Amino acid sequence: MKIAKIYSNENFPIDIVNKLRYLGHDVLTSYQAGQANQGIPDDDVLKFAHQQDRVVITLNREDFIMLHRNGKEHSGIIICKDDRDYDAQSSKVHELILDVTELKSRLFRVKKQNVKGGKTQKFIYEELTNA
Repeated sequence: MKIAKIYSNENFPIDIVNKLRYLGHDVLTSYQAGQANQGIPDDDVLKFAHQQDRVVITLNREDFIMLHRNGKEHSGIIICKDDRDYDAQSSKVHELILDVTELKSRLFRVKKQNVKGGKTQKFIYEELTNA
């Protein structure tokens, strides 16, 4: 099974962190790295994770999309939705990691999409390109 090294940004849900760990991934939290509650700029977060060869997982969509589009070097970014369906979201992140051969320098969003012909939504992932 493919295992990812992940760095969870500040304020990322611990329930998703724990589920990803249960699924076998190596997740380092900002708290464990001694970087919690310090107001560290997002570009420094990205740089730290890259130095550790870790994919950043975050809820902070706007700032990390901007950093990615500005060409900041990184080991991958996964942006999740602020949604309490942690199990489904964790499973979709895990699926993304298993499906994608290389995360380095790529940004993916995990978000909800309406199910065709129904009133329910499901999590999907999509890559955001620089274009």
